[in-house]
Amino acid sequence: MSEVTRVAGAAIVAAVCAMAVRRQFPEGALLLAVCAGVLVLLSCTGALESVTALLDRLAGMGGLSPQVLAPVGRTVGVAIITRLAADFCKDAQEGALAGAVELAGTVLALAAVAPLLTAVLDLLAQLL
Repeated sequence: MSEVTRVAGAAIVAAVCAMAVRRQFPEGALLLAVCAGVLVLLSCTGALESVTALLDRLAGMGGLSPQVLAPVGRTVGVAIITRLAADFCKDAQEGALAGAVELAGTVLALAAVAPLLTAVLDLLAQLL
């Protein structure tokens, strides 16, 4: 709970600072928001490592190979990066660019999960 409080506090402080700076220096406000976002993400790397270890353990217990879970992890990564990039584009008043980023993220997520879908279809074909 203390980590989420720290992350939320840092984000709120960065947002207030960005609001204060936005009128005089809009580019600086966007840069401040990007830097704060990167720092927030970096602070979560420890939690990400523990989640990855848990997923590996569950996959081992379930008899799943890492090749099955890798597309899921890539898809989650694409979704997170797409969301962040689109939100930053929206903050920069570039709505059309944000839409393009979201569309590209959707296509890339589908491409990332394609090997898993292929494996499921192959398994279904074997069962029939």
